[in-house]
Amino acid sequence: MGSSRRTINSCLRWMWYHRNYIIIVVLPLALLPLPLVIPTQEAKCGYAIILMALYWCTECMPLAVTALLPVVLFPMMGIMKAADVSIEYLKDSNMLFIGGLLVAIAVEQWSLHTRIALRVLLLVGVRPALLMMGFMIVSSFLSMWISNSATTAMMLPIASAVLQQLKATEAQADEREFQAAAQDNQAFELEISQSKQEMSEEKHPDTKAQLDNGQCENGLSAESLQDSKRRVMDEKYALLTKGMSLSVCYAASIGGTATLTGTTPNIILKGQIDKLFPGNGDVINFASWFVFAFPNALIMLVLAYFWLLFMFLGFNLKKSFGCGVTNDRDKEAYKVMRQEYKKLGSVRFAEWAVLIIFLLLVVLWFSRAPGFIDGWATVLFNKGGPFVSDGTVAIFMSMLFFIIPSQRPRCGGYGTDENGQTVNSPPTLLSWQVVHERMPWNIILLLGGGFALAAGSEESGLSKWLGDCLAPLEQIPPFAISLVLSLLVATFTECSSNTATTTLFLPILASMAVSIKIHPLYVMLPCTIAASLAFMLPVATPPNAIAFAFGKLKVIDMVKAGFMLNIIGILTVNLGVNTWGYAMFDMGNIPHWVNITNSKP
Repeated sequence: MGSSRRTINSCLRWMWYHRNYIIIVVLPLALLPLPLVIPTQEAKCGYAIILMALYWCTECMPLAVTALLPVVLFPMMGIMKAADVSIEYLKDSNMLFIGGLLVAIAVEQWSLHTRIALRVLLLVGVRPALLMMGFMIVSSFLSMWISNSATTAMMLPIASAVLQQLKATEAQADEREFQAAAQDNQAFELEISQSKQEMSEEKHPDTKAQLDNGQCENGLSAESLQDSKRRVMDEKYALLTKGMSLSVCYAASIGGTATLTGTTPNIILKGQIDKLFPGNGDVINFASWFVFAFPNALIMLVLAYFWLLFMFLGFNLKKSFGCGVTNDRDKEAYKVMRQEYKKLGSVRFAEWAVLIIFLLLVVLWFSRAPGFIDGWATVLFNKGGPFVSDGTVAIFMSMLFFIIPSQRPRCGGYGTDENGQTVNSPPTLLSWQVVHERMPWNIILLLGGGFALAAGSEESGLSKWLGDCLAPLEQIPPFAISLVLSLLVATFTECSSNTATTTLFLPILASMAVSIKIHPLYVMLPCTIAASLAFMLPVATPPNAIAFAFGKLKVIDMVKAGFMLNIIGILTVNLGVNTWGYAMFDMGNIPHWVNITNSKP
């Protein structure tokens, strides 16, 4: 009996270790009856989508490799030609994404994000509540332009250094106060000790032994009181470290939703809208997304701040904010941040160049097609059609990083390189070697895989079939549909990447919206943002995983804090869709580009 149990355990263990290989082989065979029993184009496309969804959820293969499956499956199943599938992998949205990433790499290369972060933190102060506010503001702002993971990885060490200094300074201050109190009371204690001893001997003989051992009247020695106070302080800073770590990673995820290039699901939405509704008139661009999503992110950030403040610091305003009082502990912690800022030195030529290019890019994005007036692209280039897009601007500006030198041109040499050779000309702001190392090429393939899935769904008729199946939802109020779908996506993205989640859901949501006669953006917008609201589990997003390891968190800590933030985020985005978003995108009416697209043969 025992040997058979060991054999079973050994087999199960072997299967667990080799689970990825088993999943890769078994899943296609298990799903094969679908296209064989129902030999239609819709069933064949459904087979491919279900297989990719399961591969993405189990991560038995790298996500980017799974995204290449349409290149193999769609031509072999007769859904699309190989050339038509392959062209989906490098769309205008991919160019926008690449341009945004090049800007982010340049900002990180020259530590401009570190300078901005420390400068803001020096302005807000080091009181716990103010410190949390400062870290959340900086993290959310930086993640609007650079990756959420890079923001979290940069901010957490800064937070740790400041908290360690606060703790060390508080411990030293407590030690000084304890010693000062002991010295002040020493003379008084000597005067009363004799009379106290006499009284104790007369009334309570046992008390003499306690006093001789250095114990206080309550039975605790001074050392015990000090140890107890130290334990309380350790617990306080452990809780503060957890709160600060969570505030950084949550703020990074929230900030990423505010700009079109801030996180991958936003780019996927633009690509899917352009693919499924080609006559949409550039309804989603950098400016329109920012006008809708930035207020939403701001409200979410404020509510998240107060929730984390309540969980980890309480609402003692005088203690948390300080009310203008500055003590030695605050000065020491402030000194740490000041020293970190001084290590960066004066602002270099390269930092100024990167900052100017970055600001110019943002201005060009906003003014390209602001909506209420003709933008510069409309006046100069787009009179005959939408020739210039946000991707055009992003690539043009990012090319300047490979043209502009990293040092001010001057006569003479530019120092020596790492091999000791004299440098006669300065390097450019970015080199291709740096870009090659830091560019997440896998995300570009993931984007392309999503666009290929959407194209296959359209070509095979699967999108129309799904839309017809979901037609009975027309009887449900639209706001309820949006709320439930946002909740579904936010739950799904806790155990799947937000890129895979939006890639799978958005084409289905678009078909459903057309079928039940509501504005596609009414469900696609909130679900796209909901895909970034993965706050509950460490595995949900890379920022969560970084904060989980750095802040010595337990899963229950993240679940308790993240559950409420998920609810806050879903309610906030649905508020935005039903108020300013409703008016901005005219969601009360079916747009003409939906009818035009679906009237095509």
